[in-house]
Amino acid sequence: MDSDERPQQVTGVVIITLPPSDNPSHGKTITAFTLTNDDVLPQFLRTQQPDQNLPTTHVVTSPPPSPQNPQLGFSFSGLFSDNPRRLLGFLGISLFALLLYGSSFSNTFVELRNSNDSDDEKPRSFVFPLYHKLGAADTELKLGRFVDADKGNLVVSIDSGSMGTPKINQLVAATAAVIDPSATTILPVRGNVYPDGLYFTYMLVGNPRRPYFLDIDTGSDLTWIQCDAPCSSCAKGANPLYKPTRTNIVTPKDSMCMEVKKNQKPQNCETCQQCDYEIEYADHSSSLGVLARDKLHLVTANGSITNLDVVFGCAYDQQGILLNTLSKTDGILGLSRAKVSLPSQLASKGIINNVVGHCLATDVASGGYMFLGDDFVPNWGMSWVPMLGSPSIEFYHTQLVKINYGSSSLSLGGQDRNIGRVVFDSGSSYTYFTKQAYDELVSSLSEVSDLGFVQDASDPTLPICWRAPFPIRSIMDVKKFKTLTLQFGSKWWIISKKFHIPPEGYLIISNKGNVCMGILDGSNVHDGSTFILGDISLRGQLVVYDNEKQRIGWCASDCGKPRTLQTLPFLQG
Repeated sequence: MDSDERPQQVTGVVIITLPPSDNPSHGKTITAFTLTNDDVLPQFLRTQQPDQNLPTTHVVTSPPPSPQNPQLGFSFSGLFSDNPRRLLGFLGISLFALLLYGSSFSNTFVELRNSNDSDDEKPRSFVFPLYHKLGAADTELKLGRFVDADKGNLVVSIDSGSMGTPKINQLVAATAAVIDPSATTILPVRGNVYPDGLYFTYMLVGNPRRPYFLDIDTGSDLTWIQCDAPCSSCAKGANPLYKPTRTNIVTPKDSMCMEVKKNQKPQNCETCQQCDYEIEYADHSSSLGVLARDKLHLVTANGSITNLDVVFGCAYDQQGILLNTLSKTDGILGLSRAKVSLPSQLASKGIINNVVGHCLATDVASGGYMFLGDDFVPNWGMSWVPMLGSPSIEFYHTQLVKINYGSSSLSLGGQDRNIGRVVFDSGSSYTYFTKQAYDELVSSLSEVSDLGFVQDASDPTLPICWRAPFPIRSIMDVKKFKTLTLQFGSKWWIISKKFHIPPEGYLIISNKGNVCMGILDGSNVHDGSTFILGDISLRGQLVVYDNEKQRIGWCASDCGKPRTLQTLPFLQG
């Protein structure tokens, strides 16, 4: 090469590091650089010194040779230049893939981005473990609504005295686990569908604070506790009755009282000193009481206590099946979208973001957990559907487009044959289908008779029970029943959201050893045209009601304990 000839420009550097001869398992590594300036080399190349102990390195200073066989080379221009149809097809497939990817993962990356925002002013979240309601075998169905209180003022005297502080239940204290972050309340949720009936948690209320066990109910607005005001009709309950003072009683002019009575007939009462209410439930039971305001004590994982003034019901007259179900609990925890519900009250004070979640364990030895706030909402893996908005309905409901038993489609029933409605209700023990869907499901299940299952009308546990041809210890022993699939958003399977109900999500084993169907005819429940997903079908799922973004989400879970997920699983170390 002549001295005045300029050296060839280096356009790329490839470093291939071979493994040591005595340990080929290390494999080879390849490092590539693209250079844009003759005088600028990567710092790595300019400063690295040879090391006798490193594997042999060969530096290639020229671009990789082109393929020896031109027919094996790949060129986009050569592929599409002579075939516009092929180019348009490729672009169409790419656009469809991007749309599908975006619809599936856009929320995930928005949430991942938001999860990195400053947490300095972020509202807190509170976790409530769940407990079993032992010995309460009644089928429960809440979906409560306020009605005009027509029984008059039954509260004749409210003693200002106080009672001694009872010992906190040892089961609660022993099973309350500490969870990060430190600003999290640890309160248990326990329960099962059969034979116990429902899931409940506990809260500390009053001064001095006392524990009260409450059924968790996403279908009820008002949280209420049985109280001595005095009590007209109360069940034994798990703890002594709540005893209010006159200063606890909410007046009729209070904003919460106006919220409770907004859909009732206006009543002019200048001398009324209390806010009366009455709630009727879908199972025809009822609760009558007055609104009270007292301290709610939320204990965080680091031991600090948050004291909040909340409004709840002081319930002194319970009627119907409610009296039986209150044998092991003290009231109901209202978790609906209504302004008077506990999560809405906490959110209005800036304590939490208005998000409710529960995870009901399928394992009878573990109840699961419930949380208020959004710290424990997973950033990935959730199926989300929009809530239906309605000014008069505070339930968590959404639209259903299709339902299958196995591969067989069931009719949705209701007024619109193409669109159904589903209510998620943790206050119902069992699941309810519309009349048409229920009848078709029963007809489809007749196929199990060919497998030796014989319907046993003498079993009173549920309307339909089968005697199995072999001893059954758990639902997992029954392999012949099929999965129910509820489809949301779109009838196109690939882009729809699906809620799967496996056999253990709609079957129970009765005390007689029979297999019983926990899906009931909903003709006379609510409006008769709505599917209601109760506890039996919500088990094994983390279900989240995001009132901030007006959506409902779910994902499969063992419901062992809540955890915060800030990254995708494959990004976690």
